[in-house]
This record gives sequence, C-alpha cells and structure tokens, in this order.
Amino acid sequence: MATPSDPRPLLPWDAWAPGAHLPPGAKAIAAALLKGTPHPIPRRDEHDAVLTPSRLDAADLDALAAIVGADHVGVTDAARIGHLGGKSTPDLLARRRAEVQPAPDAVVAPSGHDDVLAVLRTCDARGIAVVPFGGGTSVVGGLVPEAGAHRAVVALDLARTAALRDLDERSQLATFGAGTTGPQAEELLAAHGLTLGHFPQSFEHATIGGFAATRSSGQASRGYGRFDDLVHAIRVATPAGDLALGIAPASAAGPDLRALFLGSEGALGVITEVTVRVRPVPVHTAYGAWTFPDFTAGAEAIRELTQSGIRPTVLRLSDETETKVNAALGAHLLRLRGCLAVATFEAATAAEAERVRRATDDVFRAHGAKSRGEDPARSWERGRFAAPAMRDALLDIGVLAETLETAATWSRLAAVKAAVAEALTATLGAQGTPAVVMCHVSHVYPTGASLYFTVVAALTDDPVTQWREAKDAATRAIVAAHGTITHHHAVGRDHRDHLEAEIGPLGIAVLRAAKDTLDPHGIMNPGALIPPGKA
Repeated sequence: MATPSDPRPLLPWDAWAPGAHLPPGAKAIAAALLKGTPHPIPRRDEHDAVLTPSRLDAADLDALAAIVGADHVGVTDAARIGHLGGKSTPDLLARRRAEVQPAPDAVVAPSGHDDVLAVLRTCDARGIAVVPFGGGTSVVGGLVPEAGAHRAVVALDLARTAALRDLDERSQLATFGAGTTGPQAEELLAAHGLTLGHFPQSFEHATIGGFAATRSSGQASRGYGRFDDLVHAIRVATPAGDLALGIAPASAAGPDLRALFLGSEGALGVITEVTVRVRPVPVHTAYGAWTFPDFTAGAEAIRELTQSGIRPTVLRLSDETETKVNAALGAHLLRLRGCLAVATFEAATAAEAERVRRATDDVFRAHGAKSRGEDPARSWERGRFAAPAMRDALLDIGVLAETLETAATWSRLAAVKAAVAEALTATLGAQGTPAVVMCHVSHVYPTGASLYFTVVAALTDDPVTQWREAKDAATRAIVAAHGTITHHHAVGRDHRDHLEAEIGPLGIAVLRAAKDTLDPHGIMNPGALIPPGKA
C-alpha cells in the first residue's frame, strides 16, 4: 500500500478556494453587462461564526473513539467548521450571513473499511445520522449535516483512507481508498507511469469515493470516459453489512449491483474502496482551437465528429455569449468571433496525436470552422480548475455566478438549450436582475451531449431565493424539454424533488426499497437523493 506525500487540504469554510481574485478587467466587464443594483455580501472571519452546539454525549464520543481513536473524533468548532456542507452558491451565501451555522455534531475520521463499518453500526445503534464527507465539493446540497429523525449527525471524513491499496499493472487496475483526492491519485499512479485521466473541475479537491458516489464526469471524458465507465470494483459499508462488488472485466451474474451504489450519494452506505481502470501516461498531447459561425454549426460538427468515431481527449464548444465573455477576459482571444471550440489530443506518439487533430480539423472545416491554432486550447487547459474560485470573488462585489448542467439527445439539444436559457433570463429578469446566460458543450456521446450553463446576474437583497427560483425554473424547463435533471453534478437536495419526473414513481419506490434493506433506520445522509415519503 502506498500513501500520498501530502494530506488533503481542507477547503475554506466559506469559499471554494483561498485567495480568490478576479482577472484584470472583470469588474468593468461585469458592470457593463449586468443591470440592477448589486448587493455585495462580504465574507466573515471564521472565528466570528457561531455553530450549533454538539448534541453528542460522553457515551457517544467514547463509543466512536473506541473505533477510530480519540484524536480522530472532533467536536470543537475548529474541527466542525470545515464540514458544514458543500460549496454551492446557497451554501456559501449561508456562511456569509450572521446566523448560527448548522454543523455536524462531530467529525469522525476512520482509517479504512473496517472502521467505517464499525462506525455505521455504532451510529445506527445509537440513533446518529452519518454524512460521508470526501472533498466537500458538492454543489447540489449533497453534504448538508442533517440529522433527519435522529438525535444527532456526524460527518464521516474519509481523508485518512487515502491510499493506493493495490495495483495490478498487468490488468491495468488500481484500488484506492475512497478519501484519495484526484491529485493524490495521479501522484501515486505517476510513480508507475500510469494515469486515471479523470479531471473534473473539482479535481484539485474531490475524491475517488466522491467521483463514484456522484457519477462524476471529467473534462477528458471523451478520451477516458465518465467515472462510472472507469470503475471495475467497489467495496461498500452499510448499516446492514458490507459488499464487495466487481470481480471480472464483464459479468452476466444478474443485475450489476455496482450501478446501485454509483450515484448513491452516501444515501445507501459508504463507498470505502474503488478499483479503477488506469492506463499509461500519454507521451504526446496536441492542441487545437476553432471558431464556428454559430452554435448550431458547431454542435452539428461535433455530432458528426463523435458519431464517426474520431476521439479527441477533450472536446468543448462554447456558445456565442460564453465565447464573447471569455474573449473579453483574455486579451489574447479578443479577435475571436462566433463560437469557440477547443480540443486536446493525447497519444503514445506525436504522429497519432496529430492524425486525430487533422481528422478533427477536416470535419470542423467542412462545417465552416476556422482554425485558431493552439493558444486558446492551451489557455483553457491552464485555467481549467479556476472558475469556481472566481465565483467567491464575484460574490464579494455583489455578483451572482452559478452553474447548472444537463444532457440531451442530439435531436433535442437545441430545444433544451433554448428552454433553459429562456427560463433563466425570464425568472431573473422578473426579479429586476437581467442575467447573462452562457453555455458550453463539454461531454459528447454518439447519441447526444451535455449542456453546461453559467449564469451571471447582480445579487438581490435575497440572493438565496433569487437563485433557487431561477434554478427551479431551469430544472422544470429541462424536464419539459426531455433533458436529464443532472449530467454530472448529482441529485443532492437541489434536484431531489425533480427525480421522480425522470425515473418515475416506481423508480423512487425501488430506491426506497434499497434504502430500507441497506439502511433500515435511515441514518445515511438523510434528505439527500431520495425524496421523503412513505418507505
């Protein structure tokens, strides 16, 4: 077993990342684009934050300490403040308000699967809810420390499980503890010349277990696949017992129970170990960028490219508004017009990378694209993890910047995009804060693509209601236009009440039945994923 050289750093209690700042000119651009009077909401010092007091008694703490050690059960405000929930805009706005902050009653840090199983059994017996905690990057309300019907709730911090537990280089399989972050996994694999290739925007902080529990999709999904495509096996601890699922490259041994836990968001149990498919680190990477006359032409080109089997590693298409805003933020892009597409091409040889780049160029030019060289793609790659932190700095000056995402078939993609943009602009406009709505495609499939929206507007004096109304309108528009309620952000609480529209009442009943079996007392992440109702 190999462990990371550095521990996982905790995110700031009230922000995505420390030291967030705006690019030069961003304030002027925001002022020029946005209407309405902004209402800045300053950050507060964490020492001024008031947390709910712990409800655990000495017997509870002794029972938990007997499993993980007293040093790994935290009940102080300093221990609990880093586990108040996720990093959605409503999460961060709540932490900027001078209100008592709902906090877990303790933070418990197990070292591995056996510890997790013992903690779940103890909490189940003592009526304590459990919220599994990886990197803390949920943006859909997936980590709220909610006790539900129970007398207390603990955050189960999986950081101590971070490790490369097994490596089968012949089969190209690596087993990680669930608390291993994206950078830690890549560091451990790089020592063997291997990579996982999973790079979502949350990569710097999110964990292997979190990727599995939310069915994450990385920016290089066209080349490497979604995270659930990469999973070979999982180990799961539940209040009812544990499971080890996945022993062969393929199986017909009944329904694939791995799929029950991939995307389960800690509501059924805790994914403690994940075995993933890995591959050699690519030797060469080529880059390309193109502009299309409009989004329709760009989407059609990407559809043809994807259905023909040509596979860039990264493939993204920004609409006209996103292209314009990004061009204004980056002086080297000021000449760009239309819709910008960027792509990367990883391969074992320079010749192979260039072959795929040229094939992409041929398809794109046939749809009216103009090549823009390598610089826009390299620029995107340099800043690809930075956008969430910019949201922190925008909140400081009274600007709402939030995202939502969906996916649809190619035949419905344009209608879904139009419906969501209309819902957002109409809802925010009615609130007196006309919005700038940007969109890009970042994940493509032979049958369709994702749509990722960024919404920017002046904050009102009630920004939580402002965003919740806009998000609800957008989600209802997605459902009506036959898109998915989430492509890769997961369900959490934000999408929970729309889940039945996608999977039907019988689907909800199946999830409740699974929870009744695995978590009969309902201690696992109460309120997340599964709508409340009769079990």
